[in-house]
Amino acid sequence: MLKKLRSFLEGRPAVEPITRIPDGQRVYAIGDIHGRCDLIGQMIARIDADDAGRTTADTTVILLGDLVDRGPDSAGVIATAREWAKRRRVRVLAGNHEEMFLGSFEREETLRHFLRHGGKETLLSYPISPEAYTRATLEEVQTMMHHAVPAEDIAFMEAMEDQIQIGDYLFVHAGIRPGISAKDQKVSDLRWIRGEFIEGPESRDFAVIHGHTITEVPHVSPLRIGLDTGAFASGKLTAIGLEGTARWLITVQGEPAPIPA
Repeated sequence: MLKKLRSFLEGRPAVEPITRIPDGQRVYAIGDIHGRCDLIGQMIARIDADDAGRTTADTTVILLGDLVDRGPDSAGVIATAREWAKRRRVRVLAGNHEEMFLGSFEREETLRHFLRHGGKETLLSYPISPEAYTRATLEEVQTMMHHAVPAEDIAFMEAMEDQIQIGDYLFVHAGIRPGISAKDQKVSDLRWIRGEFIEGPESRDFAVIHGHTITEVPHVSPLRIGLDTGAFASGKLTAIGLEGTARWLITVQGEPAPIPA
């Protein structure tokens, strides 16, 4: 009785709904990769092996966004994701860092913001000389970007989705604004929201799986699963598998980012 009363006062259902993936389907979702091509390569091998070791299912892989920035090889991550999508169903969400990357091609103010948040590492993973980059004006950097970043990579990012719903799960990059239906969410919230979502009530009948907010270990509760374990710095990339009502985590560990001298 006390548990039911506490749940009522906190705006939560007394009994958490049971979330499930439709019969015959299996889903894997991978947290923020942020330029760690070494880790996505390991994760692909782990997921392919995990999927092959289970019963036959209609499998979907979802990348939760922020494939680029901060880590050393964003270009390699994009190329790897594109190749993986040629041999299995891979759906990709747009994160706030992809939004900044794409906007940087035309808007200098966006480019400034992008470069302050890991964009330099992204650009230098393409064939751009560090020496030339250091001497360049913002306008010249944009010219370098147009020449160095393949049209296929730009098209890949432009085609990324804002939200994906499968069964009782909603997959987004950052989160959702509480109290608003999934179909009415603003793209800016789906890509950028943090505190209002993380600290908000979980009074809904579906679970949200997201990245964007870094935690040392994945956050797993009945209605919210956060998978951003700071791969670019920690060397830890996290994914989750979903089938029916089952959930299981998959983690790969590489070298942490070096500490600046």
